[in-house]
Amino acid sequence: MLKFENVTKVYKGGNKAVDNINLEINRGEFVAFIGPSGCGKTTTMKMVNRLIETTEGNIYVDGKNINEVDVVELRRSIGYVIQQIGLFPHMTIRENIALVSKLLKTPLDERNKRAEELIDLVSMDRSYLDRYPGELSGGQQQRIGVLRALAADPPLILMDEPFGALDPITRDALQDEFKDLQQRLGKTIVFVTHDMDEAIKLADRIVILRDGEIVQVGTPDEILRTPANEFVEEFIGEERLITSRPSLETVGQIMNDSPITVHEDVDISETIKTLIDRKIDSLLVVDDDNYFKGFIDIEIINRYRKENVKVKEAMVTDIFTVKEDRLLRDVVRRILRQGTRYVPVIDDEGKLRGIVTRASLANIVYDSIWGEDEDVVLQ
Repeated sequence: MLKFENVTKVYKGGNKAVDNINLEINRGEFVAFIGPSGCGKTTTMKMVNRLIETTEGNIYVDGKNINEVDVVELRRSIGYVIQQIGLFPHMTIRENIALVSKLLKTPLDERNKRAEELIDLVSMDRSYLDRYPGELSGGQQQRIGVLRALAADPPLILMDEPFGALDPITRDALQDEFKDLQQRLGKTIVFVTHDMDEAIKLADRIVILRDGEIVQVGTPDEILRTPANEFVEEFIGEERLITSRPSLETVGQIMNDSPITVHEDVDISETIKTLIDRKIDSLLVVDDDNYFKGFIDIEIINRYRKENVKVKEAMVTDIFTVKEDRLLRDVVRRILRQGTRYVPVIDDEGKLRGIVTRASLANIVYDSIWGEDEDVVLQ
């Protein structure tokens, strides 16, 4: 899909920002460029849509040398998302999403239909299409920036630290949302970031750069387990290396497949006995067909116990969930770093399959550090 062939960029004064890069990116692959400031990651990405011209070498997109393609045509055929988002404040969200499609002379009814389809993908109400950027939160605006890049259905999307300016909670949620979106649509993504956690979480392969050169290319697991040199080890960080235990990779391998649940139509007062009998402080909520609906805990129950309401009227529905095949490292970060107590595991239909708890992940990290030596005594 994308090929760099002996690509070099030299600025005036002989400053070599990119030095003889060779790299091939497959169709549908998510590749993250990462490295310290000034390593050449953004320059490398911007050469793909000729925002920066190469000094030497060639770049091919879908087999075509980009220097032989009209630069305007090239840029309209490649999605581009930046940290500053760049929505036009005088245009509605619908007009912002459809901007590139309009330049490509796509009929109005097709543009409108596409905007509606896209906003559905990120679970935003269609009423947002008639609002203006100033009426949206930062996270919502960033979603629209991503949708605008998808509007003309480009096979390749470039993303330059798109989530860097968002608060940690919003950023984490958008990362999850975007990864699911990318997997569903099968787009090829080149993603520039300075955040190793973000690269590990999102990318199929990571390209680590230093002083304009590629130091290592590999999957997140390959880089975590076999760093190429001391620079990569230091860049990854010790705390990430201890969570890359080879024998455990997916959520399904460690989840408890018999979580304690309550039906959504049960009276809230009836849940108290379950909590007491099982010595727990919260329950996962399901329906007749075991679809996951939300959770309820002792604080919620105490708040509503005198009102004689059903569980479904009081439960919390906004909760992070994962699927069995999700990489374990994503859940480690969510639970151990952000204080989440547990994560429900669901299947493709949304049915409850199990649960991953903070305690189970803490045991994994413990074993990664100390191994299984029973003679170890903590001082």
